[in-house]
Amino acid sequence: MIVAIASGKGGTGKTTVATSLALAAGCQVRLLDCDVEEPNCHLFLDAPPGEEEIVCLPVPVVDPDRCTACGVCGEVCQFNAIAALPDCALVFPTLCHGCGACTRLCPEDAIHESRRPLGTVSTARVGTVELITGRLTIGEALSPPVVRAVRGRGDGSGTVIVDAPPGTGCPVMASLHGVDVAILVTEPTPFGLHDLTLAVQAVRQLDIPFGVVINRAGCGDDRVQEYCRTEHIPILLEIPQERRIAEAYARGRPLIEAFPEWREPFVELLTNVAKLARTGARPPFARTATGGAQ
Repeated sequence: MIVAIASGKGGTGKTTVATSLALAAGCQVRLLDCDVEEPNCHLFLDAPPGEEEIVCLPVPVVDPDRCTACGVCGEVCQFNAIAALPDCALVFPTLCHGCGACTRLCPEDAIHESRRPLGTVSTARVGTVELITGRLTIGEALSPPVVRAVRGRGDGSGTVIVDAPPGTGCPVMASLHGVDVAILVTEPTPFGLHDLTLAVQAVRQLDIPFGVVINRAGCGDDRVQEYCRTEHIPILLEIPQERRIAEAYARGRPLIEAFPEWREPFVELLTNVAKLARTGARPPFARTATGGAQ
């Protein structure tokens, strides 16, 4: 089972949910940190440095002796990463998405590909959790290839938890591709509700079963709960707005390790998520902020 932890905005508590869910699994689990621009699962798990693999993107290189400036490469490029000048083609590597169309369609065979490093993927083990972390090189703008490299480590059997990037852009779509179920983490504020609606639209477009976890419950109003009721979205868990929880987060402590009484709610969360993955139906009940059933 592959579970994605996503949100429409940053700062809602995705990593809080992802790390505690991984620790609550009670078995070997892979945790994929796909928030490659600012990965932080390793901080909560106190993970040691892992073995790194460089993620590269194939980009075109033009042979000026063979290029006739026919313009075919520029016509097929959807990202304006290559353009025909009067005497040769000019490549803009940072705009290239590595599709390879220009290389394959050049009538003069004047283009070959080189590899441009974009970031790294590292693997570390902490107890029963195998943590796989993607990290985009500072200054790079193209994160989906690094996200896809991390997601590629999540294929196969067993439980896989994907800590997705915030928002609903291309990196998020890359992290959600092929998952069995999604947990959307939000907060009961106007911004939280607005961005939750965007995330809901995204997972519905991808036809992924999903439910909602409300973090910092009690800090705002009940419009998120009302929205979920109206849209028939299961609220799987509510984590209250408490100073002690915020302090544990600031110290980089997973919720279920700082407060063992939260282990059972997260075990139950994983059980209900598995039901969603199997049936796509609403779980029979949702956890309240105090850990009871409603």
